[in-house]
Amino acid sequence: MAPNSQTSFDEGKCAIPITTNDLEHQQTLDQNEFDYSKRSQWLRAAVLGANDGLISTASLMMGVGAVKEDIKAMILTGFAGLVAGACSMAIGEFVSVYSQLDIEVAQMKRDNQNKQKTLAHVAEDGDSEGDNEKESLPNPLQAAAASALAFSVGAMVPLLAASFIREYKVRLGVVAAAVSLALVVFGWLGAKLGKAPIMRSMMRVLFGGWMAMAITFGLTKLIGSSGL
Repeated sequence: MAPNSQTSFDEGKCAIPITTNDLEHQQTLDQNEFDYSKRSQWLRAAVLGANDGLISTASLMMGVGAVKEDIKAMILTGFAGLVAGACSMAIGEFVSVYSQLDIEVAQMKRDNQNKQKTLAHVAEDGDSEGDNEKESLPNPLQAAAASALAFSVGAMVPLLAASFIREYKVRLGVVAAAVSLALVVFGWLGAKLGKAPIMRSMMRVLFGGWMAMAITFGLTKLIGSSGL
């Protein structure tokens, strides 16, 4: 009797039907996850580049402004920081992403070799899979251009803010205010696109920028007043 009852119990089990809507919903979720992962490459380069350009250029200008009231010196310092920083970001991002590309290409070759050993029909499906994998590879030139452009956009904020104000103290205040506003915008943009907590991201970016400008201004003022 026990085997019969067990058989009846097994026969009573039924598989949960999977409808077409469920499959489409799952495919939509997978596609959304893929879009976010692919977006992370240019998003990271753009947001980090803009923040670096904004903070580093503003800090340089505030540091020079701590010891020199001349507007020309402040603008030239900011412009030099823009050019040097954009080149540095582009080269660094290019080298970093190219190293990542080499690693992923080597891994693809190893995976294809393993598939050829285990699957007889891999030759038929290999071309389409290879095309999809190549499309997902990082682009070093794209990442470098995005970093340089984003850095330049961020660096233009303090430069434009200081360009038309002759009064020394007013110029420093306007630069600090413009940079603070831009930091909030960049923090909000990064959180919005990356689906991160907005307020936390904005406050983190804002306080980080304030600290960088304050430390640069204070140390430069200290060294300048010591007569070195």
